[in-house]
Amino acid sequence: MKKLIRLAVLVIIGAVIFNFSSQTYEQQSLVPLLERLLPGEPLAGLLAPIEVSYWGTPISIETKGYYYFLEFFIRKFAHLFLFGCLAAALFHVLVLARPRRIWPVVCLSFAGTALYALLDEYHQLLTGGRTPMLKDVGLDMIGASFALVISVLLYKIRKRKEKTRLS
Repeated sequence: MKKLIRLAVLVIIGAVIFNFSSQTYEQQSLVPLLERLLPGEPLAGLLAPIEVSYWGTPISIETKGYYYFLEFFIRKFAHLFLFGCLAAALFHVLVLARPRRIWPVVCLSFAGTALYALLDEYHQLLTGGRTPMLKDVGLDMIGASFALVISVLLYKIRKRKEKTRLS
């Protein structure tokens, strides 16, 4: 049952990512929601000095506007989070094979997530109103790296507890 649940979680996360990539920018825009939730642009003065460069384009409140600026960060965080979840789920499925060494599982999880991230950007190329970017794959892999570090730590802690309990 544990194997089936882990596999189902992996498939669901992959499906969520695929669904988001199937939508045009307009379909998934958060700007109308942000305008309703944050009337009057709270914290705009605090956020105004922040500027990041993304693919050579400056991103700031001045260049994009308040709500588009917030949406940019939410979207980039979504890359980190969703692909982190994908990597962790893939790790937890692959580790069920009970390997003697954990690092091949980590490498396979990382590689599988990287492949899905690349395919996701290709999928966006085929979706109207979307712009595929290799920098997004980089963000995906940063999220995957963090999630895999946490997954390995939790796995090792759980294995240690099992070992001491059996001793």
